[in-house]
Amino acid sequence: MQGVNDKVCAAVSAVLISLLPACGGGGTSSGSGAATPASGIHLQIVSFGDSLSDVGTYAPIASVVGGGRFTTNPGQVWTQDVAQYYGDTLSAAFTIDSSHKLSAQSGLGYAEGGATVATPANLYDFLTDVIGNIEMPVNQQVSSYLAAHGSFNSDQLVLVLAGSNDVLRAGALPAAAQTVQTAAATLAQVVGQIVQNGATHVVVVNVPNVGLSPKGTASPDGGANLTQLSQIFNDGLNAALQANGLQGKVIQIDSYTWLNQIITNFQANGFAVSNTSVACDPAKTPHATALLCSPITYATANADQTYIFADDLHPTTRLHALFAQFVEQQIARSGLGH
Repeated sequence: MQGVNDKVCAAVSAVLISLLPACGGGGTSSGSGAATPASGIHLQIVSFGDSLSDVGTYAPIASVVGGGRFTTNPGQVWTQDVAQYYGDTLSAAFTIDSSHKLSAQSGLGYAEGGATVATPANLYDFLTDVIGNIEMPVNQQVSSYLAAHGSFNSDQLVLVLAGSNDVLRAGALPAAAQTVQTAAATLAQVVGQIVQNGATHVVVVNVPNVGLSPKGTASPDGGANLTQLSQIFNDGLNAALQANGLQGKVIQIDSYTWLNQIITNFQANGFAVSNTSVACDPAKTPHATALLCSPITYATANADQTYIFADDLHPTTRLHALFAQFVEQQIARSGLGH
C-alpha cells in the first residue's frame, strides 16, 4: 500500500504546486421538483458551520485524490442527506480555486472546514499546506449569504452547526472557559441575525462531545478537557438562545447526547468499530485527514459503514446518515413535515 500512498501524496503535491483548473463546483441549490420528497414538504436548505457540514468547499483540490468532504468520501455529510430528504440538493456556496482563494458559487452550503464561530482564519494553522488560511467564520458566512441574497424566507430550512473548532482551539481549563462561552454567546447572536432577516425554520445543533472523538480519547487526559469545554459551549449556547428570546423560534438539536448514546451502543447501531480507531487509514490518507480520504485509503473495504469516525474528528458516511435521520425526526416533531 506504500505505492498507493506515494501516488496519493504525489497527486496532492502536484495540485498544490501547479495551477490546475478547479474540478469541483458549486452547482445550484434548488427546492423545485415534481415528486413529493420523503419529508412530505419541499424546502430549500441553507447551511452554516464548519467541517461537519461542509459539502465541498475544498473539493477542487481534494477531489484530485478522491476526497472532497470531511468524511469517508465519496459519501455525503448530514446536511446533504437532510437536503435530499426535503427534495433539495445542497452544494457549496464557495469553493477554493487554484490560487488558494475562495470563489463564489451558486450553492447554499456556506459551512467551511476549519471555521470557528467568529475568529479570523489566519490565527490558526488548519491544513495550511493544503488549503491555506481561507476558511470563513460563521458570522462572515451569514453576512456573505445576506449580501448575495438579501434575506431568508419561509420556504427555507436553515441549518446551523458550529463551535467544535472553538472548543478544539480554546486551550485548557479554566482559562479556556471564557473563550468558549464567548463563542457560544456569539453564535446565538448570529442565529438571531438569521431569524431577524426572515428565516422561519432554523435548526440549531449544539456541538457533539468532542472529548469522545479519537483525538479526544488519545489526548493525555482521555478527552476530559474537551468534554468539559463541549458542555460549557452547549450550556452557554442554550442560555444565550433563551436570553435572546430565540428558543421558541428555532429547533434545537442535541448532538452531544445523541453521539454519547451512539458510541455507548455502537454495535446496536450497526458499527463494528467504536471511537477507538478511524476508517481512513492514517498511513495511506494524506495528512491523515478525512478531507483527502477515499476508498483506496480506507482501513477496510467497508470502513465507511462499519467505523464511527473517518479520521480523529470527523464522522463516517454512516454516522452522518444516522445523524441526518435524527435531525429529520426532531424537525418532524416540531410540526414541519414528517
